[in-house]
Amino acid sequence: MANAPPSTLLDEALDGKGAAVLSSSPAAGGRMILVEDCVETSGAFVVHHLLKRCLSPHSSDVVVFLSFAHPFSHYDRILRKMGCNLSVQRDNKRLMFLDMLMLERRGRDRGKTSEDVFIALFGEIQKAVELSLSHAGRQHITVVIDDVSLMEVDANGSSNLVLDFLHYCYSLTAQFGCSLITLNHDDVYSNEDRPGLLLKLEYLADVVIKVEPLSTGLASDVHGQLTVSNKGIHEGSGKSRNKVHNFHFRIKDSSVECFYPGSKT
Repeated sequence: MANAPPSTLLDEALDGKGAAVLSSSPAAGGRMILVEDCVETSGAFVVHHLLKRCLSPHSSDVVVFLSFAHPFSHYDRILRKMGCNLSVQRDNKRLMFLDMLMLERRGRDRGKTSEDVFIALFGEIQKAVELSLSHAGRQHITVVIDDVSLMEVDANGSSNLVLDFLHYCYSLTAQFGCSLITLNHDDVYSNEDRPGLLLKLEYLADVVIKVEPLSTGLASDVHGQLTVSNKGIHEGSGKSRNKVHNFHFRIKDSSVECFYPGSKT
């Protein structure tokens, strides 16, 4: 088996276990990771990083990827630069990609209500999870949603419908030990008073990763800052506590570099 890729500060902030932070037994339940970004600083690179970790050679994980944002070719091109071939992973049944931008899907759903569409969509996800778990050696499933704000557009602006769908997906963490990764745009709601959808997502999440621009403004060698809030870190006494990590990042062509403020000259 191939050696695990070197961990980054982001991996360590997710519990110091790299990709294994997402893995769990059905009895313990999986974890939910919420990535929040803004117009000035996209958090897509975090999703790409986590996707690569889940599909790394040393892992047997399976990913169910639900995309409202981009077609498969977009992610395949980016992940290839990072050393991960999504086409091969899809052929090997380690990646199931549900493209909500496909005209065929929209045509098939014509005449249905938004609620019918989301019920059918969850049925596809649940079927994919059950099918993957039935194969020997496949012990953990990660469901990735990119992104929640565009899902709300597809739901005709119904945040309640989106929240119901996300609750169903979240139930898979307890039922099957799956993990759930979602991307959402924090500043979409800047004209509102912290809507219920955003607050409830942050409440459900075990880890919240905020991707923000530098408070000091633009810099050529630093692209932004990450704040990782990890709930329920277990200590030796058996107690749990929240832990917050803050660091800067620089996006490279094939990776992302994370470092503490002031550590780069």
